[in-house]
Amino acid sequence: MQIALNDVLKDDGKILRCDVELGLDTFSTKLGRYPITRQTPVSLVLTNKGRRNLLIQGKAELTVRIPCGRCLTDVPVPFVLDFEREVDMNLTEEERKEALDECAYIHGYDLDVDELVYSEILVNWPLRVLCKEDCKGICSICGKNLNHGTCDCDHTDFDPRMAQIRDIFNKFKEV
Repeated sequence: MQIALNDVLKDDGKILRCDVELGLDTFSTKLGRYPITRQTPVSLVLTNKGRRNLLIQGKAELTVRIPCGRCLTDVPVPFVLDFEREVDMNLTEEERKEALDECAYIHGYDLDVDELVYSEILVNWPLRVLCKEDCKGICSICGKNLNHGTCDCDHTDFDPRMAQIRDIFNKFKEV
């Protein structure tokens, strides 16, 4: 969803309030695609602070299904976004990049709400998601979810430095 900023930037102190429906149904990164299962409209307040400085304030709530870090079961993760950004509209896009203020959500005089929310989700993305604190994960041999029961795989851990000795003992067992 695009919002034209021309109206707000005309007068110093002008405020624009709006609720915008989010156009994202999935959150896509290089790591994968994650479905957005619940979302509220994005409440935005755009304020012209004078001298073409724009204050963008917003709130939104959404839920993204992310796989558990151990067993790969989808976990609904709520995101409560409450953000505030200042943008100097006097700067060109190249000058903003040089100042490390990369506003990928501003295109000329248009605000791309989906890009703004995307960047907020990215900043608030959890490092690790677990379905429960004591998640047992999956079997590294057969792939069974160990939260639903055990498997019959041999889980004896051997030190790889002792592989040669283990092979010698296995040969003597056959005799």
